[in-house]
Amino acid sequence: MQLTPSIRSALAAGAAVTVLFAGAGAAAAAPAAPPAPATAAKAPATAPPARATAPAAAAHSPYSQLRSLATFSAERLATADLVAAAKWGTGSPIDDPAREQEVLKSVAEQARQLGADPEATTRIFKDQIEANKVVQRGLYRQWDADPAQAPTERPDLQEVRKEINRVNGELVRAIAASPHARSAPSCTPLLTTAAARVRAERQLDGLHTVALARSLPSVCAAA
Repeated sequence: MQLTPSIRSALAAGAAVTVLFAGAGAAAAAPAAPPAPATAAKAPATAPPARATAPAAAAHSPYSQLRSLATFSAERLATADLVAAAKWGTGSPIDDPAREQEVLKSVAEQARQLGADPEATTRIFKDQIEANKVVQRGLYRQWDADPAQAPTERPDLQEVRKEINRVNGELVRAIAASPHARSAPSCTPLLTTAAARVRAERQLDGLHTVALARSLPSVCAAA
């Protein structure tokens, strides 16, 4: 069977999610950073300039850039709990095509202003939106099954959306800053490690772990 571009894209996205799941346990156990060499404490006060620039270089490394994407993706997912609580019991649907198009139009324009690829940014944000809905649907199922877990207070949805817009801006900037990291052959393993560490740091439960994986398939395919 000849694979069409759309089928290849779907397979690539599915493979990326599978890798994230497979790597979550092992990579999460990895140390956040390698220990400093034992001789570092003996370095002279007048260290060579190259040493002074090393932290800055590390901050702009492909791993750091991809970790920023994973971090802001997880931060955006945290707002899904608030959106679900705001909509719960109101009859408001989880799917909101008008709002979704508004978000996609906004992030595409932000990408243009930053000199980034608006199409790549839009593809990544489509996954972000779907991941957000994964959390909302999962929470609805939990609350339907056990009403005692349902929220007793309703957040102001407009205020929640202000926070979402803030995180969206951070995520667009992270996308704009990472074209080479996202197109590199090492993107998938580095993103897997980054996502697993973010998952561990934030102590994400199963639902939010699945959603985090759902938010990232286009990252390494969209540069």
